[in-house]
Amino acid sequence: MEIEILGIDLAKRVFQLHGADRHGHAQHRSKVTRAALLQAVHELRPRVIAMEACSSAHHWARRFQGLGIEVRLISPQYVTPFVKTNKNDHTDAEAIVEAACRPAMRFVTVKSVDQQDMMAAHPVRQLLVHQRTALINQVRGLLGERSIAIAQSTEALKRAMPEILKQCEGELTSFCQTLLMELLQQVHALEERIAHAEAWIKSFMKSSALCKKITAIDGVGPITPTAIVAAVGDAKEFKNGRHLAAWLGLVSRQYSSGGKSRLKGISKRGDAYLRTLLIHGARSVLRYAVGKVDARSAGCRSWSRAATTTARRWRWPTRMRASSRSCSAAKTCIDPRAPRSEIPWHLQQYLEGERRYPALVCEASRT
Repeated sequence: MEIEILGIDLAKRVFQLHGADRHGHAQHRSKVTRAALLQAVHELRPRVIAMEACSSAHHWARRFQGLGIEVRLISPQYVTPFVKTNKNDHTDAEAIVEAACRPAMRFVTVKSVDQQDMMAAHPVRQLLVHQRTALINQVRGLLGERSIAIAQSTEALKRAMPEILKQCEGELTSFCQTLLMELLQQVHALEERIAHAEAWIKSFMKSSALCKKITAIDGVGPITPTAIVAAVGDAKEFKNGRHLAAWLGLVSRQYSSGGKSRLKGISKRGDAYLRTLLIHGARSVLRYAVGKVDARSAGCRSWSRAATTTARRWRWPTRMRASSRSCSAAKTCIDPRAPRSEIPWHLQQYLEGERRYPALVCEASRT
């Protein structure tokens, strides 16, 4: 029995195996426990192992690569269309094999242990930040019931609390002050842990040559490059910067049919955390471009003005029906095949600025 490809439906305790030959015919079906998985793979000796890119997939992929077996990780959304009839472990393993045999299938790169360590620091920091935000909102809520208003930022809370705690008159009793002091102590403890997590991230950045290259881009600090390197790894897996931007969900979502191109907002596919970091980095560049005289800052200001003008001009009231002339103009704006003479001047400036100053993610992929 020769098995060309072996599909494994990963789980916590029981794993479903589905083996097929080079023609796709089923040759093996079995269930094994976690302890017996490596032994079963060693006995079957498949040439390729396919799995869904779930939480433990990268660990098993490294173990199988150590045995000299080619590993293909597939995004679960690409496996779902190949599931036949009802969903169970057997049909899932068979669907993984079917998806892995597709010639145009896109596979996920196996992450190293260092990449997973680098990525693990980011959700820990995010959890601590969310906990700090929850405590600050609790403090603001308690003070709001006593008609004391504080701005939403952490710095505003630090500036206002010393004066508030000095007030002994009114409804701010000693018991309420004690509660506030305990909450503030928890906030300070969380800030120390956040600083510790950021120190981990900075140490990862200093030890990675790829992270140092990405930090040369404006608007990028120590958090963004480590998150990109941990998630992307080698950017050579992408053909160009636009492919990486599409993987991050930064390009337009397309809904075209009948030869008519319809482009909507960004697709928002991929990792929302990475997309958030890049968008905030771009916002910081546009914010501090005011007052600078270099060519890049001037181009950013021109691009920002053109984009704002475009958004205001083509923003229609929800209760008004757009005229046929407005509809045709909007279609001209989003149609990439429209001649340049039919595109309004401010949109020409927008497109020119987009061409001369591409997205930061495109620059990151070329470094």
